[in-house]
Amino acid sequence: MHHRIYDVIIVGAGISGSIIAKELCESGLSVLLVEAGKNFNRTNYPKKEIDANSQLYWGGGIELNTNADIGILRPKVVGGGSVVNQALLDRFDDLALDSWKDKTKINWFSRKELDPWYDKALSELNVEEIPKEHRNGNASIFIKGFEANGFKSAPLKRAQKDCAYDKGSDCIECLSGCIRDSKQSMGITVLPKAFANGLELISEFEVTGIKETSDLVRVFGKDKDEDNRIFRGKKLVLAAGAIGNSKLLLNSNFSNNSIGKNFFTHPQFMSLGIYDEEIHAEKGPFQSMKSDDPNFRIKSFKLENVFGPPVAISMLLPGIASRHLNYMKQITHMACIEVAVRDQNPGQISTDSKGRLKIEKTLDERDQTTFDNGLSAIHDIFNSTGAKEIVDGNFKIGLHLMGGLSMGVNPANSVVNENFKLHGHKNIYAADSSVFPNAPGINPSLTIMALSKKAAQEIKGDVQ
Repeated sequence: MHHRIYDVIIVGAGISGSIIAKELCESGLSVLLVEAGKNFNRTNYPKKEIDANSQLYWGGGIELNTNADIGILRPKVVGGGSVVNQALLDRFDDLALDSWKDKTKINWFSRKELDPWYDKALSELNVEEIPKEHRNGNASIFIKGFEANGFKSAPLKRAQKDCAYDKGSDCIECLSGCIRDSKQSMGITVLPKAFANGLELISEFEVTGIKETSDLVRVFGKDKDEDNRIFRGKKLVLAAGAIGNSKLLLNSNFSNNSIGKNFFTHPQFMSLGIYDEEIHAEKGPFQSMKSDDPNFRIKSFKLENVFGPPVAISMLLPGIASRHLNYMKQITHMACIEVAVRDQNPGQISTDSKGRLKIEKTLDERDQTTFDNGLSAIHDIFNSTGAKEIVDGNFKIGLHLMGGLSMGVNPANSVVNENFKLHGHKNIYAADSSVFPNAPGINPSLTIMALSKKAAQEIKGDVQ
C-alpha cells in the first residue's frame, strides 16, 4: 500500500480529470491523477493508423454494443478525448439545458448560470474557426449543398492554435495526436499548470475497485507490470467517462440502482458522395463546417463535414475483393458528411459476474426516424452538388459517451447530486460526461470543461 494520503485522487486523466486536477493543485491540495492509458506527447504519438487505434483506445480501437451494430470509440490516453478528437467546442443552447433542468430538477442548468463557467473554461484555450481560404474541397461541397437546399450552416469552433495550413498541415494526422501541439489538448494547456503546482500523475494504471470509509477512499488497481497497488485519499473524483465510471462503481458493489443507466452516444453515421473530380477530403482541416439549421435542431440531428483515415473509411464501404478495392481507389474523389443523432432511447452499461463490460444500446423508432431525416438531407446535398454515387455507411459510431451516473436531486432516479457528489457518499464526486442526464445533441467537450470547473470549486470547499 502507498502510505501517502492525498487530499484528492482522480481516476481518469481526460478532459474533466485534467481540469479538476489543475484547479485543485492551484489551491495547494495534494492530488494524485491516475490513468489507464499511456502518456504520449508530440514526439511519440503513433504514426500509423492501426497503431493509433490499438494504443489510444480501449478494446484495441473499438468496443461493440451487445448487438454489434454500434462501434464505441472510448479514448484510453492521458488527455482523453482532447488528444484524439477534433477539439470542437460549443455551448449548450436553451433546448438542451431546459431538458436537463426538467429531467434533473437542478435549477442552475441554464445559460445564465453556466455562461460564467463556459468563460472560465475557454480562458484556458485558444479557439479558432477555420479561415475560408483554408477550407478544403469537402467543406466546399458541404457549403454549396447547404446553399442549394436552403439549409443553414456555420463554421465549427475548434480548440487549436498555429495549425500552419499554408505549410501543408493535414488535420487527419491529429486523430492520432497533434504532432505540432496545435490542438489545445489537456497535455499542453492545463496539465503543465497542474504539474507546476505539484500534481502527481501515474499513467498505465487501471483502477479495478474503490472502497469508501468514513474519512478515506481507497483506490485499488494494477500498474503496467500487473502489480497490485492501493492508494488512499480524503476525496475521490471519478473522471473515467460514462463507461469507465459505471464499470468501476458496479464492480465495487455500489448499490445505487441507477448506475449504468441513461447511457447515450449521439450515434453517428457517415455517408460518402463520390465525384468525377478529386475532392481530397483528407487534406487540410477535414472538419470545419456544421449545420446551423433550426429545423435540423428541432428534428434532433446535426450534420458536419468530416472524413477519416483509410482504415476507417474502408469500414464504411460495401463489397469485398475487387469491388471494395475499386471503391478504395476512389478515396480522393470522396466527400463525406456525418449525421449525428440526438438519441432519445437510453442504453445501459452493466458488468457480468466476472466484472466484464456489457453495453446495451439500440436505436428505437424515434431515433431511426431522426437518422432517416438526416440521411435525406445528406442525399439532397450530394445530389445537388453533382455526386455520381452516394454510399451510406451502415456502421454506427458512438463517439460522445454520456450518462451512466446521471445527475439529479432524487436519489431514486439519479446517481450524482447537484453538488457533484454521489448520493449518499460525502467523499466521491463526478463531473464528466457520465453525469449527463440525456443527450444534448451538441458536442459535449466544452460543457464537460465548464462542469469540471464548477465541480472543482465544490471540492475545494469541502476539503479546505
